[in-house]
Amino acid sequence: MRALMFAEYGPASVLEVADVPEPHAGPGQIRVAVRASGVAPHDCALRAGLFRDVMPIRLPHVPGVDAAGVVDEVGAGVTDVRPGDAVFGIVDLADPGQLGGAGAEYAVLSAWAPKPDALSWEQAGGAAANVETATRALDRLKVDTGTTLLIEGAAGGVGTVAVQLAVARGATVIGTASAHNHEFLVGLGAEPTTYGPGLGERVRAMTAQGVDLALDCVGSGSLPDLVDLAGGPDRVVTIADMNAAEYGVHLTRSAGPAADPQALEGLVTAVTLARQGRFTVPIAAAFTLENAAEAHRLSETGHARGKIVLTH
Repeated sequence: MRALMFAEYGPASVLEVADVPEPHAGPGQIRVAVRASGVAPHDCALRAGLFRDVMPIRLPHVPGVDAAGVVDEVGAGVTDVRPGDAVFGIVDLADPGQLGGAGAEYAVLSAWAPKPDALSWEQAGGAAANVETATRALDRLKVDTGTTLLIEGAAGGVGTVAVQLAVARGATVIGTASAHNHEFLVGLGAEPTTYGPGLGERVRAMTAQGVDLALDCVGSGSLPDLVDLAGGPDRVVTIADMNAAEYGVHLTRSAGPAADPQALEGLVTAVTLARQGRFTVPIAAAFTLENAAEAHRLSETGHARGKIVLTH
């Protein structure tokens, strides 16, 4: 099958499209003919070798964690889908029986949900990993009705999803982004402000009651401000700042689809909200597999508004 792959660690230029063996669904898995897959900062860091000591992978490797496609193979024990069904879901990069991820003609999913008609293939292809990550973080913070949540980096892939899921839980969301993204955040249900120096003063001027919780989606060094605003490190979660322990903040990183079954329930929640017109996946840009290096370079800028996807 055709697949995006890299045979050595390095910059985006190490990516190439090549023929690799087809994967097959094992017990509790499904295989899909991929229509679209997501590109995330994690994919770029993995390709660059930044995780080689903590997350060793077999080379060559097919990058990509989330995908949407049509089921064409069902593993033993799977009863909720059948060939021909449209789904979106997550690849288990730790599966030793696979070459890697979703950036290929076929991908094996270890967690999935039915693709709602309200989401295009591109939107569904970039949804699952961000939904799982956002749900895991919001659960950790216990975001619920009446909560005021500050999201740092609200216009990015995870941030846009976290805003919508938090609003659906009944929270008031303040989101940071560049000024040109403020109207965009309002459309998602957040009250926008800019990031950077003076964040504390700006946020306090927006809410007399203050902020209950904070979620950092960018790792830009703002944890001290977020801890101060939320009232303590136990009220802050980051998905991106590797210095979190220095501030007593919890860093949440997925260990694969089997690591947090409760967070995977977020996929079902997203389907329900999408069918109600209350959830979408903003697309920053879509690239073909052959142009995946450009997709990785865009991701590495840290300035993409929404999710970057590959079309297949």
